[in-house]
Amino acid sequence: MAVPTVLGERLCSAAHPVDAPGDMDSWAVSFDDYLPSHEGTRESLCTLANGYWGTRGAAEESIADEVHYPGTYFAGVYDVVTWHVGGEPAPDEEMVNAPNWLPVRFRLDGGDWFGLDALDDADLLDFGQELDVRHGILSRGVTFRHDGGRVTTVRSRRFVSQAYSRIAAMRVSILPVNWSGRVTVRSGIDGRVSNTNVPSHTPRIHRHLRPTELRESAPDTVLLEVQTHRSGIRIATAARTTVRVGDARADPEREFRSHEGGAVAQEFTVEPAPGEPLTIEKVVCVSTSRDRAVRSPVEAAEQGVERAGSFDDLYRTHEDAWERLWTEFAVELRPAGKEALALHFNAFHVLQTLNAVDTDLDAGIPARGLHGEAYDGHVFWDEIFVYPFITMRRPSLAPALLAYRHRRLGAAEAAAARIGRSGAMFPWQSGIAGDDVTPRRLLNPLSGEWIPDNSRLQRHVGLGVAFSAWQYYESTGDTQFLLQEGADLIVGVARFFASLAVYDPVRDRYSIDHVMGPDEFHDGYLDRPGEGVTDNVYTNVMTAWVLRRAIATVDALGRHPGRLAWRRLGIAPGELDEWDRIARRLTVVFNQDGSLSQFEGYERLEPIDLDEYRRRFGSIGRLDLILNAEHDTTNRYQVSKQPDALMLLYLLSAEELRELLADMGYDLPPEAIVRTVERYSVTSTYGSTLSNVVHSWLEARLDRERSWEFLQRTLASDLGDIQQGTTREGVHIAAMAGSVDMVTRCYAGIEMRDDRLWFHPRMPVEIDSIHFHLVYRDQALSVTLSQSELRIVSAEGRANAIRLVVEGVEFELGSGEERRFTL
Repeated sequence: MAVPTVLGERLCSAAHPVDAPGDMDSWAVSFDDYLPSHEGTRESLCTLANGYWGTRGAAEESIADEVHYPGTYFAGVYDVVTWHVGGEPAPDEEMVNAPNWLPVRFRLDGGDWFGLDALDDADLLDFGQELDVRHGILSRGVTFRHDGGRVTTVRSRRFVSQAYSRIAAMRVSILPVNWSGRVTVRSGIDGRVSNTNVPSHTPRIHRHLRPTELRESAPDTVLLEVQTHRSGIRIATAARTTVRVGDARADPEREFRSHEGGAVAQEFTVEPAPGEPLTIEKVVCVSTSRDRAVRSPVEAAEQGVERAGSFDDLYRTHEDAWERLWTEFAVELRPAGKEALALHFNAFHVLQTLNAVDTDLDAGIPARGLHGEAYDGHVFWDEIFVYPFITMRRPSLAPALLAYRHRRLGAAEAAAARIGRSGAMFPWQSGIAGDDVTPRRLLNPLSGEWIPDNSRLQRHVGLGVAFSAWQYYESTGDTQFLLQEGADLIVGVARFFASLAVYDPVRDRYSIDHVMGPDEFHDGYLDRPGEGVTDNVYTNVMTAWVLRRAIATVDALGRHPGRLAWRRLGIAPGELDEWDRIARRLTVVFNQDGSLSQFEGYERLEPIDLDEYRRRFGSIGRLDLILNAEHDTTNRYQVSKQPDALMLLYLLSAEELRELLADMGYDLPPEAIVRTVERYSVTSTYGSTLSNVVHSWLEARLDRERSWEFLQRTLASDLGDIQQGTTREGVHIAAMAGSVDMVTRCYAGIEMRDDRLWFHPRMPVEIDSIHFHLVYRDQALSVTLSQSELRIVSAEGRANAIRLVVEGVEFELGSGEERRFTL
């Protein structure tokens, strides 16, 4: 794809000199050409959202076609459509493409409705588009020639408010540069939309909406309400359009138009003089039947848009909200430049996906954000990469997101019971109700055939839920969270994995069978494909970790006054002893060279020449599909799509992993860690954007130059569209969060364990300094790390002193104090 102009030729080229604070070079992504073939990717990159809803960066005059896709999505709003593959029903639960609020179309002197794609290259005189990530606003400017020499300039700006979660606003200016005549404008809402952003997903169009109310609710306002077919969710959108000619407000006669398929608009005509701009302001308010404290979505949307201020008023509050966000989340990198821009850009999109989430909204972390329809908008294990980004900066957001999992605990317990297990089995893909919505088949585009998808065997998603819940507790010491929700999650997951463990008295070891690890290339053995593998090392070791945290959780609750939560968990006699025994005796398989084996029998699989496949196919990220098209399978080979065993070294420090394995009766010397990293680095296809996050992290202690190279790839995941087209279907939220986490938590060597905040800095030579903020145990900390010094400043307040461990030496830090450490 064309790289944004602010990035130059490549994101990973040398950094620019230090820029001044606030220099827009590190806060704006711009494009100075119009390329229809790249428009879908740019629309995803330029999505505006606030966590409640989001809209792709499509032009306001565009409609869904082979070039454009103006999708709008609401967090947690899903619907189900059933289609058939091979005569069998295949239900799909999808994040719904909601009514498009963008349409502001115009035509000049009775001509055709304007569209960039209808212009000849010679008639497009100027084009520019900019996403200002500091202030969350998308701007576009177009100058074109028409009708034998007339020149018109169109400029637009829009934002989705961070101050008022259900509000968005747009301003469009049409300037007849050297002519006068009629300009006809149509401003409206289009609900005649469907889910078609991922063409290869299914062989048919998925329509989820039926209109329930279409009307002109005020002289300047139209309203559209729709309802999803199966989930019955109502979505109301009200749009207020005001008009100015020059500096004066205009009141042209408006014609209300509606289409029974689900579209409403107002159409009007004005005649500006040459050089006199026609300005259209459009303010939109939305509401759904999932909202709290509203009588109805229609009433909430109408009242909201009526009370909303002007574009300028709304923008000021929106801008202030972003400034406050950046005081918590900005990471300042020196030297600044391409990498600094990418960090800001990535943090921006994570915040846009999550900021408005609260316990009332009930939404998880969709793997591709509110930016497109990849993975149907489902919630995966990817969240494990996102929680550190928010827990360390705005801790209150983490329990709001974990509440999504807690509300679906009943569904997870029912799922476990259906397969004869206890505890909670969280699904690989989750949607509105917490059922397993993982597709059972996927289309192999290389063969054109539908093949089985057994990824639902990735039970490890529950381990990630428990891990994130404990990390939040470790970071905050929030006992109330543990009492009310955290313990249910941690103990429920622990019970499930304990029930999966089968004891072998001959070896005096427990095993876990019929699972898939994070590597999605092995869904079984050659003689039992689709049935999972035995003793996946990530699953077993993290099970031991979670069982220990479950024991600690029960102990903490048992000491709490009243012991109500302890009683609610219903701990059976001997249950804690059983957890402890399983945690100590779970099987860990090693290869002959002493490295961790991905699962039992992995070393007996055949080696594969990945370079040969790279020569033949270029990209081999989905080698499973390549081999399937050649009537072969990745189950045969020592190859992985993404880190599996290596995830242990991403989540746990080497010291913590060694201690855990020692308790399990295994030795992991430092050279075995190095061999483990080296072994799986050369057998990976790096088929996931998360691969670069993990490998950058692992190399930070082994090869800092290589770590920096992996970080640059992570930063480029979406800005550079490194997967060659997937970004148009939504950005990769986990990789974006992981890139920020990499620069801060990894390079600063931050850990939270044993009621202490640990620092063990290791910065690449390419970085002069990093500055960021974090929150730990109620203390707001400002951290500045250079090649020679670590500086930690605590904000004034009344929080208790915290314990810091810097390079193995322990210190105490109170509120309002500063510590400097020479490295």
